[in-house]
Amino acid sequence: LGSMWDKVQRLERLVPLLAERLGLPPGERRVALRTARLCKADLATQMVIEMTSLQGVMGREYARLSGEDPAVAEAIFQHYLPRFAGDRLPDSRPGWVVGLADRLDSLAGLFAVGLAPTGSADPYGLRRAALGLVLILIHHQVSLSLREALAWAAEGLPVPADEADREAALEFIVGRLRTYLLDEGYRYDVVDAVLAEQGDNPWPAFQAVQELSRWVERPDWPATLQAYARCVRIVRPVGERYTLDPNRFVEPAEGVLYQALLRCREAMPTPPSVDGFLTAFQGMIPAITRFFDDVLVMAEDPVLRQNRLALVQEVADLPKGLADLSRLEGF
Repeated sequence: LGSMWDKVQRLERLVPLLAERLGLPPGERRVALRTARLCKADLATQMVIEMTSLQGVMGREYARLSGEDPAVAEAIFQHYLPRFAGDRLPDSRPGWVVGLADRLDSLAGLFAVGLAPTGSADPYGLRRAALGLVLILIHHQVSLSLREALAWAAEGLPVPADEADREAALEFIVGRLRTYLLDEGYRYDVVDAVLAEQGDNPWPAFQAVQELSRWVERPDWPATLQAYARCVRIVRPVGERYTLDPNRFVEPAEGVLYQALLRCREAMPTPPSVDGFLTAFQGMIPAITRFFDDVLVMAEDPVLRQNRLALVQEVADLPKGLADLSRLEGF
C-alpha cells in the first residue's frame, strides 16, 4: 500500500469526494483538504516516534506553531477521534471527514491485500476503525453509502481491490454496526431485519432500528406482521417475477387490494422510512385479509395465477430497502 506519503495522496483524492457528497461548504472543504495534506506529518517526528499515543496531539501543536489555520490544526487532531472505546467523538466537520477518509482507505486497502482481522488478531486496528466510522456517521446524523465510499477508496489504491474485497470490508463494518446496536439494547431480530436492507448506511439504519423497535412493541403489531407475512409466504417459493395487469382482475377483492396498494405507495414519504411504510400499510390490512379470503391465488388458469402472484409480489416488495420483515420474531 506504499508509504505514508502515498496514503496522504490517496486522502487528498478521497476527501474532496466525501466533502462534496456530505455537503461541506467551500471554506470547510479547503480546511479538510489542507488537513488531509498535513494529518500524518507528525508521524515522522521524534516525539511521536518515541510516544505514538501523541499522534495528532503533536500534529495539532506543530500546525499551530507553523502558522496554519487554527481550524486545520484542530482538524488534524480530531481526525483520529475516537481513538478508543469511550473516547470523545470529533466535532470538527473537516476533521471527521478526513477521519472517515482515513478509515475507509485503511479498510479498503488492508482487505484488498488480505490483511483482514482474523479471530482475536487485529494488528492494524480495523475493528476500531470500522466502529469509528459507524459512530461518526450516527453521531453526526450523516447519510453515506459505505458501499459507494469503499468503491471510491478502492479506486485510489496501488493494488487491485475487486468487488469481493470491498464487500468483505463492508460486511466487516456492518458487523461492527450490528454489535453497536445490540450493545445499545435493541432486539437482535429488529437489528437483523434492518441491516439486511440498509446495513451499508449506518445513520438511516440506526433511525430505522429505532422506528421498528417502537412498532414491534405495539399491541396491534402481530396483526400487521401476519398480514404482511401472508403475502411473502405465498410468493417466496415462486422463482419468477410476474408483470401485473389490473385489466385481468376477475374478483372484486383483487381490485380492492390493488387500490389499497396504490394508496399505500402514495402515502409513503420521500425519502421512505419504516414509520412511513408501516403507517401507510395499516390501511392495507383489511384489503389483504379480504383478498386471501375471497381469491384463490394459485388458480388453475396460468394467466389468472400469474397476475394474482404479481399483485402479491408488489405488496411483498413494499418494505424493500427499509427492512426485511421476514427476519422478525413471529413472522
